[in-house]
Amino acid sequence: MHRLWLTFAQAVTIAVAVVFVLSTFKPDWLRPQAPVVVVQNEAPAAATLGAATDSPGSYAKAARTALPSVVHIFTSKEMQSQRSPFLDDPIFRHFFGDRLGPRQEQRTSGLGSGVIASADGYILTNNHVIEAADAIEVALNDGRKFEAKLVGRDPETDLAVLRIEAGGALPAVSFAPTESLSVGDVVLAIGNPFGVGQTVTMGIVSALQRSHLGISTFENFIQTDAAINPGNSGGALVNSDGALVGINAAIYSRSGGSLGIGFAIPVTFAKDVMDQIIRTGRVTRGWIGVEIQDITPELAESFNLPDTEGALIAGVMRGGPADKGGIQPGDVLIGIGTHPIASPQRMLELVAALAPGADARFTVRRKKKVIELPVKIGRRPTIPRPQ
Repeated sequence: MHRLWLTFAQAVTIAVAVVFVLSTFKPDWLRPQAPVVVVQNEAPAAATLGAATDSPGSYAKAARTALPSVVHIFTSKEMQSQRSPFLDDPIFRHFFGDRLGPRQEQRTSGLGSGVIASADGYILTNNHVIEAADAIEVALNDGRKFEAKLVGRDPETDLAVLRIEAGGALPAVSFAPTESLSVGDVVLAIGNPFGVGQTVTMGIVSALQRSHLGISTFENFIQTDAAINPGNSGGALVNSDGALVGINAAIYSRSGGSLGIGFAIPVTFAKDVMDQIIRTGRVTRGWIGVEIQDITPELAESFNLPDTEGALIAGVMRGGPADKGGIQPGDVLIGIGTHPIASPQRMLELVAALAPGADARFTVRRKKKVIELPVKIGRRPTIPRPQ
């Protein structure tokens, strides 16, 4: 009996020792294992990653469609560095001569965005992005970089066209149908704000046909609250299908950042300018040589006008088309052909749309009479490129 008890005690001691060792060094061996159940997933793996389906309310498809067409634009130009005004002082130079050396040259850089408008490498951007630059580099969404050539520019709409030779077809943006945009539509702004990289912001169309902003000569802007910041200039404003509706151009800001008021050039304006630049290297517009101004209630009263409609002719260039046609300072232009003139901006747009050399009939109110005058349209002078 004693021997049996001794054997039992030894066995218990060994078992406790084994449990202690296992619990210390291999605790997983002592935990119960859940049964393994293999389930076959019949859904494609791509759907799990969100590539096949988008969540409700998502604009991922529109972003995927437009992103490859938006590029980053890097510019540089050479300029003389600033030096102390003392170096130009005769007395200073008498004592020190030219020992401080000539004015040093340095390069400044800028950044912006652009939109691939055709598969053969034409790119739309803002004129102020590339203005006065002597070197332009374009970086595609896939990381490739190319030197760009300036095809032409139009300062009066703040648009420019570049071209790159990529050795193959490029992902061109699709243009939204004319007049397809309405206030309240969702839009995405795509660009390279502050140089941080490709960025998509979302908002709505806040207003259409914004003018009198002092941004450019011909203004018909889309206003949006999609965040647009420095570096977004020249980038794309697209609709919920990823089609281009505008070229981001400017923001209203007191700090330099977005305040929810951004402006884009409508795609119809941009495409017309681009087509003309590609075809002829410049934009040709009609011109009659007058200075115009808005008719305020005070002016209407002083000129005995029935309303404030029309454009007041404040000055006429001697020998210009308007002067030859008989238009005089003080006339109120109220119609061109069959089109009524409600404002100076409308008059500017209608005249610009006329072909140089064409004959047009201008309806003016002179004192208390309404008369028609024939005017042969001239060519609007081009603004020379800054040197």
